[in-house]
Amino acid sequence: MSLSGAMDASYNRLFQLEIARALAAQLVLAVEYVHSQGFVHGDLHYGNVLLQLPFDLSQLSEEALYKKYGEPELEAIRRFDGTLLPPNIPSHAVLPIWLGEASDKIKLPEAKILLSDFGEAFSPTKQQRFESHTPLVGRPPEVRFEPHKPLSFPSDIWSLGCSLWNMIGQSSLFEGIFATEDSITCEQVDALGMLPPEWWYKWEGRHSRFTEDGKPTNRDPYRSWEDRFEQDMQQPRQRKGMPLIEPAERNAIFKMLKSMLKFRPENRSTAKQILECEWMVKWALPEYEKIRRI
Repeated sequence: MSLSGAMDASYNRLFQLEIARALAAQLVLAVEYVHSQGFVHGDLHYGNVLLQLPFDLSQLSEEALYKKYGEPELEAIRRFDGTLLPPNIPSHAVLPIWLGEASDKIKLPEAKILLSDFGEAFSPTKQQRFESHTPLVGRPPEVRFEPHKPLSFPSDIWSLGCSLWNMIGQSSLFEGIFATEDSITCEQVDALGMLPPEWWYKWEGRHSRFTEDGKPTNRDPYRSWEDRFEQDMQQPRQRKGMPLIEPAERNAIFKMLKSMLKFRPENRSTAKQILECEWMVKWALPEYEKIRRI
């Protein structure tokens, strides 16, 4: 199952904190490896991060599989006009089985991931890519404001930062319901501050949302970076009775994510630098090491 599928199966859409740390470490390691081989993934989001099965499916007998997950569910195939099916059409379809688990129920030994879907991957040294098909909530802003410049490794870093927020928190850093380019840019400015000047004055949508010097107008509620952290990470954990993120770890998360979510691509951390940051070294990578020893 994907991480998004695991969250959708959970009422509170949260991973236990140690699980989130281990997942984050593995995803950064995966991206660093992809980049080291000269490729940009091009479509990083938590729907493309898969949790491995905690067992080898091929080792289960048919009887054991049915006992664990139930008998196959069949759906009769019928014609709209009610006439008999042609002989080359099957009489029933078998509904797909879901082998996943709710995000808050996942245990550390089960938190092993695969980075999937390389359909948008490219090598910047061999081809130029100007468009991104990553969902708007994780799409790097240079796609909109510098459409004439080819994308490269920093575009993955922006999307990676958004994905890490998703893993630690309950929802996306930027509000994605009915998202438009203008609404996402507004969310980005609310959380991260003003765009670079040449982007700011190019953005016509700023007039209805901000003063000329970047103060939000005509909007309630306005959510700062700190507001989003409390609403997406701390409050849901508190309601569920999960451990909260302590101040030292919170500050390390902030430092890491803000180094990834710089508006100018050239100012973002590399995947290798992210692996060397405080949160990775003190909190995330140690949880991943526990999995490796299991």
